[in-house]
Amino acid sequence: MIDITMYREIQAFKRQGHSKAAIVKALELDPKTVAKYFGMEEESWRAYRREHLFRDKEFDRYREEILEVYEANGFRKLQMASVYDYLEERYGALPASEQSLRNYIGYLIRTEALKLEETGRLYAKVPELRFGKQMQLDFGQYRCRSGLRLYIFAALLSASRYKYVIFQGRPFRTLDVIRLLLDAFDYFGGRPEELVVDQDKLMIVSENAGDIVCTKEFQQLVDEQEVRLWVCRKADPESKGKVESLVKFTKGNFLATRDFETVEEANARVVPWLARRANGKISQATRQIPAVVIEQERAWLRPLRSSIFRKDSLLGREERTVNEKAVISVKACGYQLPLRYRGKTVEIYTTEQDLFVYDIVTGREIVAYRLALIPGQIVSSRTSLRENERTIEELRAAVAALFELESWKAFERRNFERFQRYARDQSLEAKRFFASAEIAVEVLEKSLAYCLENDTLSYANLKDTYRHFEREIRRPEPVTIVGAGVIGAHEALTVGRRQISDYEQAARERAVS
Repeated sequence: MIDITMYREIQAFKRQGHSKAAIVKALELDPKTVAKYFGMEEESWRAYRREHLFRDKEFDRYREEILEVYEANGFRKLQMASVYDYLEERYGALPASEQSLRNYIGYLIRTEALKLEETGRLYAKVPELRFGKQMQLDFGQYRCRSGLRLYIFAALLSASRYKYVIFQGRPFRTLDVIRLLLDAFDYFGGRPEELVVDQDKLMIVSENAGDIVCTKEFQQLVDEQEVRLWVCRKADPESKGKVESLVKFTKGNFLATRDFETVEEANARVVPWLARRANGKISQATRQIPAVVIEQERAWLRPLRSSIFRKDSLLGREERTVNEKAVISVKACGYQLPLRYRGKTVEIYTTEQDLFVYDIVTGREIVAYRLALIPGQIVSSRTSLRENERTIEELRAAVAALFELESWKAFERRNFERFQRYARDQSLEAKRFFASAEIAVEVLEKSLAYCLENDTLSYANLKDTYRHFEREIRRPEPVTIVGAGVIGAHEALTVGRRQISDYEQAARERAVS
């Protein structure tokens, strides 16, 4: 049914003597519509309109639920799509379209069955950005009717309008923001070139004429992911109007018509809402469906890098086998692990600069290294060689049990007295050499005697002494060369001596010649 303005225009053309065909062409209406209202008097049109307004409607069966939703929200103006989505979630497929629901709610307003309090504000349209260029980030709060307070994390890709929303039950901390931001990158399928944020203390310490100082952790994330920051100026939140609209849309469309007792329930239900409503319907700004357009934008997003903030997650870990020297190979370099991991399998997680190694059974971090830059390099640290889970007494007992020699036990006691502060390192030094090498007992006894006598009581000195005596034993006996036919001892040879005058005479003769 047309409104009264269009009806009056048709009647005005009629009074001017225009034909129905001319009115159809001038007003671009359907010929049947013009024919219907061409001969209808105004009083007849009003009666027809009243009859049309009060006839049975498809959404009359949901009248009470609709009114309850508006009452629960203080009779604020709600998005029609939000009310439609609420009814659709509750009753399944609905008998008519969103436009029909919009008409029905308009009917309730006109008949004063529903009275709304309306507020609004205007925003200027900003130019559209290319794919992969920008992502906007914002936060919000919402108190459910149950009393549950939800803290909203919202992110949006500016080009495709693809949206991500998640909740938590306490105020955000910097590490929460970083974790959720990485989850958003996963959800979008990559990372953009630019991240738009406001001057939130969780991320930005200060901003002065473009000189941006981030919090330590957030700066670390920005550096490792190579994302450029666009920080909104103070009192200018509209710089990220797209994501602000998403926060408003989440409150008005998803949260306004639902009540939650727990954060887990809210997060479980927001996921299908994102797919069905936020990303599954045509965007009023782009006239396209974000869930379709995102497939084009993903081709322009950069792959997400492994992050140090996810090093404790199982995602992105790989298995490595430790060789007999307790070394694993990563990117053509070797990294030393504690000796107890020889021949075992461990898990590794790498970022652009760091390597983290985990026990595959307990999941605990074994050691962390900065990735080596020189191929073939073997990297070790004091920490990787320490057996921290064993007590010093256990290590001393293990060292003392290596040999049954009294001199070995005496050396071990005196070593501990001399190096009590470094007892763990001394014990590990002893195990690394004397437990793994083929030790000749007679050489060891000689080495122990020498070190005990000369008070050189470190295991490093004992190792060097052992190697010295081992070389001495293996060195061949010297051979004495004498003249042919001579057997046994002989008298010393007499060597003649010349006078100095003989050399002077020889020099003068050479000069004359």
